[in-house]
Amino acid sequence: MMPASRYTYLGPEGTFTEAALRTLPEAATRELVPMVSVPAALDAVRNGEAAAALVPIENSVEGGVTATLDELATGAPLMIYREVLLRIAFALLVRPGTQLSDIKTVTGHPVAQPQVRNWLAAHLPDALWESSASNADGARLVQEGRYDAAFAGEFAAATYGLEPLVKDIHDAQNAQTRFVLAGRPARPSARTGSDRTSLVVWLGDDHPGALLELLQEFAARGVNLMRIESRPTGEGMGRYCFSVDCEGHITDRRVGEALMGLKRTFPKVRFLGSYPRAGADAASPLRPGTSDSAFVSAAEWVARCADGGAA
Repeated sequence: MMPASRYTYLGPEGTFTEAALRTLPEAATRELVPMVSVPAALDAVRNGEAAAALVPIENSVEGGVTATLDELATGAPLMIYREVLLRIAFALLVRPGTQLSDIKTVTGHPVAQPQVRNWLAAHLPDALWESSASNADGARLVQEGRYDAAFAGEFAAATYGLEPLVKDIHDAQNAQTRFVLAGRPARPSARTGSDRTSLVVWLGDDHPGALLELLQEFAARGVNLMRIESRPTGEGMGRYCFSVDCEGHITDRRVGEALMGLKRTFPKVRFLGSYPRAGADAASPLRPGTSDSAFVSAAEWVARCADGGAA
């Protein structure tokens, strides 16, 4: 198939990422290609080998997926066009005939461990945990006999000839993972009224109040921050950038002006896209003075004042 018909995702087959990707209507008409890592999935898009990649970006238990945050902040720019929310519950996958008492080693993705830690302590306190590249890759390793059990989606059992010994395992009842569909830069998705804007901001020099200056660009315009995480830049100790999600769309006046303020104030800002929120309730009520019409009215007032008109 041509690259325009190809989507990549964090593989191998049977990952939660694949399950999330298959919830998108357009996935039914695309070639879905598993990749060995988040960087590999996104690099396929950068290299023109795929139109888009679906990768995990945030978990409600463990927080941001650092591999994705770092990959979106570096390299050739990419943009987010969609997001998917998926409820996460694990099954303990084993080779046929394995009993709980037989399990001495378990594996799964590092993000999975905090979500099953309490269950492990209660039921397999002596089992040795070793991380795998993905939950589905852990299932493959169990199939090959390298581990006794893997925490993965129950749907992965058939792919790897395994059985779900225990189902619906989770330490947090409402655990979710957010995935994003990233492609090459183009016009952002159309505004829906319930949107998210993502970006990365580099602080530059380390000085008192630097983070406050970043936050004030949003606060002064009534823009709600939905997530903010610091990530090291790799340029030395104490050098950080901030991965930010805010409520709203770049075409909203309050969001656009906040981004202009950031661009004026900080040495580097990377826009990662404005896109519809998945599974979102109604957008947060706007604070007085932060609607588009309020910004237009204020601009008209300034223009009248500059022309010598009545204030």
